[in-house]
Amino acid sequence: MAMTPEGKVKLKIVKQLKELGCYYFFPATGGYGKSGVPDIVGCYRGKFFGIECKAGKNKPTALQEMNLRQIGEAHGIAYVINEDNMNDIKQILGG
Repeated sequence: MAMTPEGKVKLKIVKQLKELGCYYFFPATGGYGKSGVPDIVGCYRGKFFGIECKAGKNKPTALQEMNLRQIGEAHGIAYVINEDNMNDIKQILGG
């Protein structure tokens, strides 16, 4: 089965999160989950982070942007990660 471009971005991110020893998970958004929550949320060195994964020219929705903004306003780390910055997780999280 072929992997989507966004799936490849997620794989790259997860590999780096594991190497850094981050706590992370992929929140379920269907049913009881909250819509617009980033694809990956977690904690690294006491800092909460939310990562929205995109590929190609795809951009976050307005609801995703709002959630990322709220994380930033609460002093968490909020990023949109794509092919351009998918190898920069350590720098993004302040590792």
